[in-house]
Amino acid sequence: MALMFGKTRTCNIVTVPEHEPAECNIVVLGALGSGKSALTVKFLTKRFISEYDPNLEDTYSSEVMVEQKPVLIKVMDTADQDGPVNCERYLGWANAFLIVYSIDNRYSFEVCQQYLETVTLYTKGLHPEAPIILLGNKVDMERYRQVSKTEGASLAARFSCLFFEVSACLDFASVQHVFHEAVREVRREAERSLAVRPLFISEERPAISLSAAPPLLPCYKELPTPATAKLVTVKSSRAQSKRRAPTLTLLKGFKIF
Repeated sequence: MALMFGKTRTCNIVTVPEHEPAECNIVVLGALGSGKSALTVKFLTKRFISEYDPNLEDTYSSEVMVEQKPVLIKVMDTADQDGPVNCERYLGWANAFLIVYSIDNRYSFEVCQQYLETVTLYTKGLHPEAPIILLGNKVDMERYRQVSKTEGASLAARFSCLFFEVSACLDFASVQHVFHEAVREVRREAERSLAVRPLFISEERPAISLSAAPPLLPCYKELPTPATAKLVTVKSSRAQSKRRAPTLTLLKGFKIF
């Protein structure tokens, strides 16, 4: 399968005003019928949708608090028809990937493997790296289960990503936890990226003649004590676009209960 990728993401150091929440772009991927739209709307509205147009793709935004810090979460609910095709539209945009399958549909689980291969190939070597979460949906359909929890956990371990099982129609708390965990992982990756970033210091000095150099004298410089040392924190994130008011646009044809 031929893959086309956009330009490699770059991480710019920017100053974010305290009153401006950070942004986290989450892409929801998976086969048709896996429950991507149901999970997205459940997270944003706490409601469950039973009918929607599977051919519509949209992006929603909501400002929430994660660990007492504001964040503007943007969720792209994708509508891929044949797996990861023409995926450059979201690969460079996403901070995190949520790859969904239905536990009562083995084909949707097999499609997830294709998404995992595509996303991990793109994100490999990026700094910060975009976290990936494998999500088994529709645990309320346990009696029709075709994919065991062990299989889901094994696939997630193979690609070194997080794994959860939820039900979009039953439990809001578990769905919310998954999206919040994606935000937390994005923050952790950003911190790790800053921690391992090398520091290069280059300073040009004129050549000194040892014969003409004055006698060396001892030079003492007082170091700051821990109490007076100044701590400077630099945050790394993407270049921020103009902030718009949080919006939520439901897809046409939704029936909300």
